[in-house]
Amino acid sequence: MSKKYTQLAEQIIEKVGGKENINDVYHCQTRLRFKLKDESKADTKALEAMDGVAKVMINAGVYQVVIGTHVADVFEEIEKKVDLKKGNDSQPAEKKGIVNTIIDFVAGTFQPIIPALSGAGMVKAVLALLVVFKLISNESQTYALLNMFADAIFYFLPVLLAFTEAQKLKCNPILAAGVACILMHPTWNAFVTAQEGVRFFEIIPFPLVSYANSVIPILLIVFVQSYVEKWLNRVVPKAINLVFVPLLVFLIMGTLAFSVLGPLGNIVGSWLAVVFNYLAENAAWAPALLIGGLLPVMVMFGIHNGVAPLGVMQMANLGYDSIFGPGCVCSNMAQASAGLVVAWRTKNKKEK
Repeated sequence: MSKKYTQLAEQIIEKVGGKENINDVYHCQTRLRFKLKDESKADTKALEAMDGVAKVMINAGVYQVVIGTHVADVFEEIEKKVDLKKGNDSQPAEKKGIVNTIIDFVAGTFQPIIPALSGAGMVKAVLALLVVFKLISNESQTYALLNMFADAIFYFLPVLLAFTEAQKLKCNPILAAGVACILMHPTWNAFVTAQEGVRFFEIIPFPLVSYANSVIPILLIVFVQSYVEKWLNRVVPKAINLVFVPLLVFLIMGTLAFSVLGPLGNIVGSWLAVVFNYLAENAAWAPALLIGGLLPVMVMFGIHNGVAPLGVMQMANLGYDSIFGPGCVCSNMAQASAGLVVAWRTKNKKEK
């Protein structure tokens, strides 16, 4: 990675009060998001005056430094210079309202998988262009394989979500992904396809539900798993922890997933699908209008992180997104047009 952002990273760390003042830092598409011990130690005016920093915003205890689309490169340099583990351990968790807690959880779970979702969507777009220009046939093996490249992300979405949610909830992401893989196993899919009753130990009924492309079931399963795993880590002796905790996690969560949590999550997902269908058939204009008009304000306050996953859920359930995507595209194109005009008209080098 280029070292061109090393100096900028050092200056940002200094202006937010030094690395000792940083409890945590992460980034979204354009911003560095700091959780500071004492926001009064940060020099906001000096930060906004720096080359490489567009703006500073403070919301819900998060100190946001707007960098631009190269924010990941700046974050990489900052991460090298900040001892996040030490900072996190030294401070008690900040109390947040229920809305901010939900948004933080949803953002932490869904944001890491956005590159995979974007890549899958672009493969679909390329595939459509290849068919339109008659470069391939939609009955060819090439079409089927390229379609598989894109669909695999959505088919195995529970595995990706299990991993990122576990990271957010501070439990073992590999064990969480393992539980998701249990749900996706071909043997279970064969049971679902055969539509014959399944009883575990001839006693516990496992409802025949397919978990491919699903979202809600795995979110609920990993949420419960985080508590089960932490409890097991406390009660299982350290000498046998490495073997028996994973064993018990798979046995307990596999049983709960198939018998209770997965079917319950499937019911909730079905309700959401009904809502999505109703909106698509009766008020398709409403989500695009609301998201398109309010997206800049939503991004400013981080609320978009709680809404965007609805589009992912709809895409997984129905194969399309009419909740978030269309309004997001319209809003971004409008902002891009405004930005282009300002860049063309302004004489200020930093603004340009």
